[in-house]
Amino acid sequence: MAATITWCGHATIRLTLPDGRVVFIDPWLSGNPACPDGLKKPARCDLIVLTHGHGDHIGDVGALSKKFSPPIVGNFELCTALEKTVGKGDYRGMNTGGTQTVNGISVTLTQALHSSSVDTPNGPMYAGMPNGVVVAVEGLPTVYHAGDTDVFMDMKLIAQLLAPDICILPIGDHFTMGARGAALAAEMLQPKVIIPLHYRTFPVLASGADAFRRTLPQPLRERLVVAEVGQEVPWAVPAAR
Repeated sequence: MAATITWCGHATIRLTLPDGRVVFIDPWLSGNPACPDGLKKPARCDLIVLTHGHGDHIGDVGALSKKFSPPIVGNFELCTALEKTVGKGDYRGMNTGGTQTVNGISVTLTQALHSSSVDTPNGPMYAGMPNGVVVAVEGLPTVYHAGDTDVFMDMKLIAQLLAPDICILPIGDHFTMGARGAALAAEMLQPKVIIPLHYRTFPVLASGADAFRRTLPQPLRERLVVAEVGQEVPWAVPAAR
């Protein structure tokens, strides 16, 4: 079975391993207007990885946890907040800079420039620092999902320490970096593959990736993969030319 990366709309990514296991990063499916109906009710979920607590990133954690009982990896405070609001689950809390391996899948939390809270009837509940995540599986390219973030200089450290091969970057502006910031991020990270996300969901966000493509330097432009929602992109990097 081929390993694939699927953009499920907005910031949700599905990683499918060669053995069929499925990892969801920031699962927001059922209420996500950008998610196709065929992806809203997944048949499998073996691990959930979270970047922060906003509803458009954790919306289906409860439903997936109840149905599949997957480990849930995220910031310690976020996991604590979810246990109080969503209910019991197999939470594996950690913090920025830490790495843990769950059934052969390594997850590292990086920093991100954003905010993080979980909605409650009494208002937002603090959910720790926002994060990006780096997922590493033996035999596959390393994937960096930047979460919701602006560009920051320490992306150079992420490149130096974790060397992500595939970088999944928000480009929508307003709530995250836009085209110029994302292009600078890509220049610092120098990945082999760039996948944009967090755009086109709402009118306030960028409606496409054309501005991002134009802003990227030519060598990086050739590494850009603008996926359609629901498209299975190979979890691989192009062969060296």
